[in-house]
Amino acid sequence: MLKSLKKYYDEKPLAVIIFAAAFFRLLAAIFSKGYGMHDDHFLVIEAAQSWVDGADYNDWLPSANNPDIKASGHSLFYPGLHYLLFSVLEFFGMFNPQAKMFVVRLLHGMSSLLIVYFGFKLALLEAGLKAAKISGGLLAILFFMPMMSVRNLVEYTCILPLLLATWLVMKNSESKKVLPFILAGVLLSVAFSIRFQTALFVGGFMLALLIQKQWRIFFYTGIGSVIGLLVIQAATDILIWGKPFVELEEYVRYNIENAETYLTQRWYTYLLLISGILIPPISLFLVFGFLRSWKQYLLIFLPVFIFFAFHSAFPNKQERFILPVIQFIIILGSIGWVRFMEQSAFWKKNYKLYRASWIFFFALNTIPLFFVSVAYSHRNRVESMTWLSAKPDLNNVLIEESIHDDYTLPPRFYLRKWKSDYFVTKIFTVDSLAERLRNSPPELVPDYVVFNLPDDIDRRVDELKKIFPEMTYETTIEPGFIDKVMTFLNKHNANFTSYIYKLGEPRLIKSN
Repeated sequence: MLKSLKKYYDEKPLAVIIFAAAFFRLLAAIFSKGYGMHDDHFLVIEAAQSWVDGADYNDWLPSANNPDIKASGHSLFYPGLHYLLFSVLEFFGMFNPQAKMFVVRLLHGMSSLLIVYFGFKLALLEAGLKAAKISGGLLAILFFMPMMSVRNLVEYTCILPLLLATWLVMKNSESKKVLPFILAGVLLSVAFSIRFQTALFVGGFMLALLIQKQWRIFFYTGIGSVIGLLVIQAATDILIWGKPFVELEEYVRYNIENAETYLTQRWYTYLLLISGILIPPISLFLVFGFLRSWKQYLLIFLPVFIFFAFHSAFPNKQERFILPVIQFIIILGSIGWVRFMEQSAFWKKNYKLYRASWIFFFALNTIPLFFVSVAYSHRNRVESMTWLSAKPDLNNVLIEESIHDDYTLPPRFYLRKWKSDYFVTKIFTVDSLAERLRNSPPELVPDYVVFNLPDDIDRRVDELKKIFPEMTYETTIEPGFIDKVMTFLNKHNANFTSYIYKLGEPRLIKSN
């Protein structure tokens, strides 16, 4: 059977690669529930569903009730697409949040197959079948690819239009056609409208055309980019704010002023990240091949280099920020490495060492591939809200996280209610809660509480009983396996056990 499979792979490698990519993405679409990071849920899903429900979860839109709201610095294009999707799904009777998210994951997974396809085709065009197999294979089954492919994360979603634009320009570089280059420019604007930071990639892309004196391609691609910007970004902002590029201006201002507000790390953080997640020594081969190809493939190299260099220098560093260029490093790295191997006397003599490197890669990649592809991210947060949403007497929810200065936002998309959060923290104590409840209308008073983390849980329960003496235990929601592993590896990954209690009638504490 293995011989037959190898023979089929040798005859139709692209079909096998696409099948493998589709298989693991389908697994991820079915089983990898939840959300990977804060932004891919709260800045996309919560916003979109709240608009469908007639609310505005993030206060992003001006309204009669909130006429003084200012631009938040977020492109509304991608959340807007989810708004349209959720509206259509509800039109056909699909209201269940988990069912909606399955559709979201499935659509993202299906679209990501195009990344695999064009990654294969681009490497095939430039360096032949060996490079195409490496490029397509890594894009298909590198251990984190299927899970990231089904996430509605802007840093990943923007990759497809960037890659399609690159493909159109490189495929038609000798052509007299105009439409492919205009379309490439439009696609660059689509990527920018999904993720503003891709402006660095787009700038490098256009600069490479200028350096290579591709005046005609530069002109038509520029026209396409302007068309895309006017139709998507400018028109949207004019419709909402009355003038163009308001969100972009706020985005730039906010990031300049908050460059060191979030997680700051060393300049070489992303170099270590790339070397690790692409799995050495294969990662070193790819980085070498990428760097070696800078001159011949400037159209890929320069955008990636500028993007990578900026994010390495910028203080605020998060792993997801570098996602838009990882696929390009794989593709150009495969091209450059295969071209190098064809000329290398050392690797011709030591092919067994090269083969052993790939065996080592597959040994390290296979186990996490299966585990990560079915990982249920932030399970306790999602399942807590899902469990509460089924309670017919649910009015509102209280989040108790008094061991921290702040509390973890509950994903209300799964709760299907958009009432303001009630919470208890180190700063906003039980006494503060009592004061707030005195001034709260009955329809906002919480009747269930979620205690996050087991730390000092008995004391915290007793403290809250000062207000809710009839409070009774309901259930415990555990984090998923991958959540536990991630927390073990890094305590900043706040995945924890949640305890749900029914509150009962409040007995307010008299203020001193």
